This record gives sequence, C-alpha cells and structure tokens, in this order.
Amino acid sequence: ENKAPFMEYSFWGGLMLMVLMADPLGNIPITISCMKNVPNKRRTFVLFRECMIAMGMLLLAMFFGRPFLASIGLSDAALSIGGSVIVMLMAIRMVFPTQEGVFGQTPGGEPYIVPIAIPAIAGPSTLATIMMLAASEPNRLFEWGAVVVITCVVSFFVLASADWLERHMGEKLTLAFERLTGLLLAMMATQMFLGSSDCTAFARKTADGVCRRRHPAERVL
Repeated sequence: ENKAPFMEYSFWGGLMLMVLMADPLGNIPITISCMKNVPNKRRTFVLFRECMIAMGMLLLAMFFGRPFLASIGLSDAALSIGGSVIVMLMAIRMVFPTQEGVFGQTPGGEPYIVPIAIPAIAGPSTLATIMMLAASEPNRLFEWGAVVVITCVVSFFVLASADWLERHMGEKLTLAFERLTGLLLAMMATQMFLGSSDCTAFARKTADGVCRRRHPAERVL
C-alpha cells in the first residue's frame, strides 16, 4: 500500500518544531496582560492549570486527530500541506507583528482555557504540527507524546517567569527573539511544504492507476 509522503523528523527536530510553534517567549506579553488582575499567589496555579489543559488538547489531537480528519475525508497530503500553510501564516504574523498580537485580541478576567491554553499554547499551529508528526510515524507516538509534555513544561517555566524575563530582557530583545523565531518557522514551513510537494505526484500516480484499472482498454491505446 502506497503512503503519502511526509517530512521525516527526529525526536529533537520534532521537539524544536513544537517549542517554536508554541512560542513561549512570544506568549509573554499575552500572559502578562491576562495575569495583571490575578493575585500573585494564584498565578503559578493558573499557569499550571492552563498548561495542563493545553497538554490534554495536544495529546487528544495526537491520538485522535488523524482518525477524525480521515472520517471527514481529509487525506495525509491535506494535513501535511495545511499544516505548512498554518505554520507560514503564524511565522508571517511573528515577523510582521500587528497591534492585536499573533492570536488577535484576548478577553479580560482570569484566563480559563482562553487565551493561554488555547490558542497561545495549543493553537492551530501546534495542533496541526502534532497531528502531522503523529501521522508521519504512528509507531513513534510515545516519542511524540514526550514532545508534547516537554513543550508544555518549557511553556510553563517560561510563562511563569514572564515578569522576570520581560524586566531583564526588555521589550526590544523579546520582540527580536520573536521575529527570529518567526524567520525559523517560515523556513520550516517552506521545508514542510517542499517535503509534501511529492504528494501531487503521488496523487496523480494513484489516480492514473485507478483509471487504468477501471478502463483496461485504454492501456492498448
């Protein structure tokens, strides 16, 4: 049975991609804005809760995302190319930031699920990335699960240190790191798209084989 091609990732390559997609440094301004009305003694708990929710969403996407997409008729090629497009769109917003930030405007009050867990950590880009990793090599789900856990742990420690990091790094340095991350993501998105570009040839070859089986007389012509 033929299989639509995916770009192959090592454990460290997948981890780096997921951490870049989660963009914990880029989420510092969102976190500070959302936490300004939360008492100091509750902040660590709130961030831990949000990271656990994000981890749960990412693990659900890893285990059940591909079967769900298959049930509505989306192929591996659609997942791979669609994931690269989402990564590129996020990269563009990071390199050329808008006033609303990468994820748009966020609601006030103590954050609950929105906007830190979703979409800051478990957003469309990270969900699409973990589904793509799981679909590329389903026999490595334990490794991809570890990637999800480490990504959420890194996000927790970075966001828990948001005030300290902003004071010591400064707004300009934080913005520079975010733009550098955006450039890396843009290159990764291009490579992801190029890695899945063979899907077109794969689809054409499959369609040609189906047509020949249905119309064997055409082979004589």
